[in-house]
Amino acid sequence: MSKTEKEKNQPVLASNRQARFNYEIVSTLEAGIVLKGTEIKSVAEGKALIAEAYASCEDGELWLINSHIPEYGHASTFFNHEPRRRRKLLVHRKELAKLFASVSRDGMTLVPLRIYFSDKRKAKVEIALARGKKNHDKRETEKKRDWDREKARLLKSNG
Repeated sequence: MSKTEKEKNQPVLASNRQARFNYEIVSTLEAGIVLKGTEIKSVAEGKALIAEAYASCEDGELWLINSHIPEYGHASTFFNHEPRRRRKLLVHRKELAKLFASVSRDGMTLVPLRIYFSDKRKAKVEIALARGKKNHDKRETEKKRDWDREKARLLKSNG
C-alpha cells in the first residue's frame, strides 16, 4: 500500500487548512503525541483544533504549543485536562536534531498539518517544516487555485 493510500484510510481528526496557504511546505514528518485519557477521547470525537498551533524544540524535546483540545464532556472535572496545555511530541533523536538545526539556522517554522490515528490506533501529528510566504506569494497561490477551478469548470461544461 502506497503512502497516499494509507493517508486516505486514516480519518483526519483535526487539520490545519490555512497552513498550506500561509506557508511553503519544505518537508513533513510524522510524530507521536502524548495525550491523557480524556484528551484522546476528545480527539477521537473530532473536537481538536490546531489552526493556531505550532511546534517548538525546547530542552532537547519537541512540544506542540497552543493546540486546543476541549475537555471531554462525559468525564468529571477532576479527571479532565487543561484544554491549551503543551503536549509532548515523540520523534527520533536524529530527526529532532535535523529539525532544530533547520529552525535555528534557516529560520523555518514547525507547523502541525493534521492529527490522525495510525493503523495501530495511536494518535499521530503530521508536522511540516515550513517557510512563511510573503503576501505576493499568497496572491499567486490564490490566482493559481482560482485558475485551476475555472479550468475544471470549463472542461466539465465542454466535455
